[in-house]
Amino acid sequence: MKQKQKTFLFVCSLLFFFTMMTNSLYAIDSELTRQTLLGIKGVSVAVENTQPNIQKYVQRFGLTREQLQKDIEQRLIKAGITILSQEKWSQTSGRPALYIVVNTHEYAKYWYAYTIIVDLRQIVMLETNPDIKTLASTWSINMAGIANIGTLNTIKDNLNTLIDKFIDAHSSVNRKEPRLAK
Repeated sequence: MKQKQKTFLFVCSLLFFFTMMTNSLYAIDSELTRQTLLGIKGVSVAVENTQPNIQKYVQRFGLTREQLQKDIEQRLIKAGITILSQEKWSQTSGRPALYIVVNTHEYAKYWYAYTIIVDLRQIVMLETNPDIKTLASTWSINMAGIANIGTLNTIKDNLNTLIDKFIDAHSSVNRKEPRLAK
């Protein structure tokens, strides 16, 4: 087997492993975790910086932290989810924050393995000690894939898919009652 094929299989194995680990470490999208979104009218959005290995390409593919933040916030607003300023967030019950991470690893020249994590975090209390409150993940979804230098836009497309899944999860428990026309 050629070295590139071995490297490719190794990276795929790592992606599978990290995806499975991520699913076990975070709250996933399920009926139970969707209930943790009930009553959330708005969120603060935090997007991690992309990693140095793709910095020279992020502008061209709209993957800068600032561009991703803007795109995500516009999607949420369009779906009726309020974007909370830092001040408003600190005054909001539960302090809900949508946290986004895009990790990349160049495993061969111009080929990148990536993982995307969309994670809703909010203040929770420990049942064993209600005096302790901490920010914890209550709903999460992730995706892993591989893209080459010409298809890095798939990272953004897949991130948008995950944001849409969050919007769907949120709206499934926060449906607005239809009003009758007068």
